Amino acid sequence: MPQQVVMGATLQCVPFGVAPSSLIVIPKGSPVLASGMLAATVMDFAPIANIPPFGMCNSLANPTVAAATAAALGVLTPMPCLPVILGPWKPGAIKTQINKMPALPSTAICNCAWGGVIKIAFPGQIKVSVN
Repeated sequence: MPQQVVMGATLQCVPFGVAPSSLIVIPKGSPVLASGMLAATVMDFAPIANIPPFGMCNSLANPTVAAATAAALGVLTPMPCLPVILGPWKPGAIKTQINKMPALPSTAICNCAWGGVIKIAFPGQIKVSVN
């Protein structure tokens, strides 16, 4: 059963991010806690504010990586990751809501415009399940 994702959950950009990142939950409405930490919703997807960079980016779809690679005569040259998130986390919890938004289950993903898929490597807690 999927776990409720909370503040500090470990995120990965597969396959282009070179380092993990940690989810930042900014409370909207009444704060909801799971295992003593702020619980996330599918709307916690804003670049930088909710999803910090993943170190360096290896995607040639990223214009900065493409330019640096071209300047290096075709040798892949990673550049700093600035995720461009295409929309909310999907799928959200079917039954569990937080402040009228679907809760964020550990099985949800986000897509980046540069081709990466942002996944939840660790939800930040293991006691609270959602569905």
